[in-house]
Amino acid sequence: MKDLEVLTDKAIGTLDLEAKVHLLTGATSFTLHPEPSVGLAEIVFSDGPTGVRGALFTGGRIACQLPNATLLAQHWDTAVAAEVGALLAEEAAAQHVHVVLGPTVNLHRTALNGRLFEEFSEDPLLTGALATAYINALQEHGIAATLKHFVANEAETDRKTVNSLLDERTLREVYLLPFEMAVADANPWAVMAAYNRVNGTPATEHTELITGLLKGEWEYDGLVMSDWYAATSTAESADAGLDLIMPGPAGPWGEKLVAAVRSGELAESVIDEKIRRLLRLADRVGAFGTQRQWPSGGPTPDSPQRRAALRRLAAGGMTVLVNRASTLPLPTEGKVAVIGRHAMETVTQGAGSSEVRPPHTVSIADGLTEALGADRVTFVDGVEVRADPLTAAEGSLRDPETGEFGIRVTTRDGDGEVIDSRHVRWSALFTRESPWVQSAETIELTAEVVLEETARMQVGVRGRGEWTFNVPGHYERVRLERVDDAGEVLRLPYRTVTLDLEPGARITAVATAEPGERVIGLATRVAPKPPAPAIGAAVRAAREADVAVVVVGLTPEQETEEVDKITLALPGEQDALVAAVAAAARRTVVVVNAATPVLMPWLDRVDAVLWAGLPGQEAGAAVAAALTGEVEPAGRLVTTFPGQDGDGPVWSPVPAHGEVAYSEGIAVGYRGWHGERTEPLFWFGHGLGYTEWAYGRAELAIADDAIRSVRVEVTNTGARAGREVVQAYWRPEHEPVRLVGWRGVDVEPGRTVTVDVPVDARVLRRWHEGAWRQLPLTGEVLVARGLGDIRIVLPAAH
Repeated sequence: MKDLEVLTDKAIGTLDLEAKVHLLTGATSFTLHPEPSVGLAEIVFSDGPTGVRGALFTGGRIACQLPNATLLAQHWDTAVAAEVGALLAEEAAAQHVHVVLGPTVNLHRTALNGRLFEEFSEDPLLTGALATAYINALQEHGIAATLKHFVANEAETDRKTVNSLLDERTLREVYLLPFEMAVADANPWAVMAAYNRVNGTPATEHTELITGLLKGEWEYDGLVMSDWYAATSTAESADAGLDLIMPGPAGPWGEKLVAAVRSGELAESVIDEKIRRLLRLADRVGAFGTQRQWPSGGPTPDSPQRRAALRRLAAGGMTVLVNRASTLPLPTEGKVAVIGRHAMETVTQGAGSSEVRPPHTVSIADGLTEALGADRVTFVDGVEVRADPLTAAEGSLRDPETGEFGIRVTTRDGDGEVIDSRHVRWSALFTRESPWVQSAETIELTAEVVLEETARMQVGVRGRGEWTFNVPGHYERVRLERVDDAGEVLRLPYRTVTLDLEPGARITAVATAEPGERVIGLATRVAPKPPAPAIGAAVRAAREADVAVVVVGLTPEQETEEVDKITLALPGEQDALVAAVAAAARRTVVVVNAATPVLMPWLDRVDAVLWAGLPGQEAGAAVAAALTGEVEPAGRLVTTFPGQDGDGPVWSPVPAHGEVAYSEGIAVGYRGWHGERTEPLFWFGHGLGYTEWAYGRAELAIADDAIRSVRVEVTNTGARAGREVVQAYWRPEHEPVRLVGWRGVDVEPGRTVTVDVPVDARVLRRWHEGAWRQLPLTGEVLVARGLGDIRIVLPAAH
């Protein structure tokens, strides 16, 4: 540490003001400037919640695609979070990435939040504990974690401008708690300030939160960066404690920050402190002074080691919501009809900055075929589920010159002369990451459609700009305008046409030059079909099978960054599909391929429901392992499921006059449901697994008028080995119920174990009049399998 201080002081003394300020804005979207004169190497960032994508936003290298955050959190297991952190560290090192932009510790305040899939849970204690384990494991391997988004960023609607209004007690006890836990117990080497305002002040300019709380009260010694394009001010954000502007190379600092120092508006010591934190980060990740040596070899994303781990992580977090008459696990004999678009086109990740390119994705149809045998399984496609033709999937287009999957990109000058022509392995292009297209007058995208036979297709273009679009049987010019602030890189405008195409049909789209940065690409998919024939085929298949497995779910249109949902209903006619199959089948199992709650109007008519999440690249293999019982789906829900639209303590994420009032206070999620004495569809903590449990004697350990632990005897009364998650809640008088601890335990059938559940003191306190005060020991402790299945009630005070 002393050597680092000497090197840092020397670097600060060596660099002039302009050179120091230059280092405080990114060099590119995902890299920082090197400075060889002081021994500083380039630092590489990567988005990371679902996998390490690398330094490119589109068309990056192949990487492991993990199960989504809520599915991993449903293990309720810090060891699993640590395993994920270690895996991500290995993936980052393989790509020479120094900083992973995760974990996300914002909470599930409303089920309509489009980005819920990236966040662990609705509970601050569970979220903080999982994030702590994830960060510690990641950083033990020398890869920096980035705790985000600081703070009160619980929705996507108008996220760049919205003002989150919340009282200090709510902020401290609920939304800051996961950050506080992670900083205290793991010390993440970076923190990301959010887009939104907090009580009127932009998060990137919030002196009270960044300098006063994070760096002051919590004594945080790491670096605070902006979310991408979040910072818009110069002196205000710099003085508030923000250390780094992302992305680069342009931004609100640069020459303006130099001028602010030269004019006396800011002291140069403010800049020096930012450089000190930047160099501390660089030292920790091996980019300052002695450079780190990156490992060679190691498991690849499609190696047996990685595939087995990802399959186990996905299957073990899946949750059995309903299992009447022990319908699951599936029997070892009999015919199985697998029905639904999600079975064939399984959704493995949400949309937005967390997306990665996996080596493959195993569909649920393929996974069940492998597990059960082709002779036992029949498939029916099901109803349409998407409205938006997303950017063409890998393998659906090929370069007409090379024959490789991808597209041909040709740039021309104002005279129509070719400047460059390149194969691009992805079907979209981010102009920011492709400097070779930036001076072109036109950008031409050409590809051949990969088909086995003539098919009715929906094809077109995506992205802002003036387009000329040519496909056999159709030619047009069209102008596409940005949808909203997300319309440059995430929520792209599109134009498509529907027509019959033969194998190898060529698409040519020409985009004219446009100011600014944008993503442009080609869109293809099989043309939508009417629902009635699909439902009829599903009913016929269900009648002929012993078990019908209907796979339904959401799509990246609902589970996406930048956009919130407007309903929890399944898209398309999926509810009608389930109801029709349930009326015809001997037994009906519904697999829900979604990360966030959905409505289930057919729930009473089906025999079992498996909540599968967004399972990552090994999705189908994991679902098959869970349905057959090869891996127990022992997950417990991490958010409360409303029974209908509008239910719950918080519903709409839409700001009113630019503001979102956290008027429910600390009664978020299950706390609010429990206080209102209303029944959700499924409670936080719910999950059946594949065995039965009995709870015996329980007792509390009390010290200094506070609960320290809960001890309970638990017996596996079923016929199968299983994992139980013993949950302890405290319901103080005049306060909302809150989770105070949990412990997972694996138990063989017929065995009884004693489980000690530690209680975290940070949820036994109240923020009152500017200070923490321990809550009086009143009320009851609930020992539960979820708040819908409370097994023991103990008086808190003796």
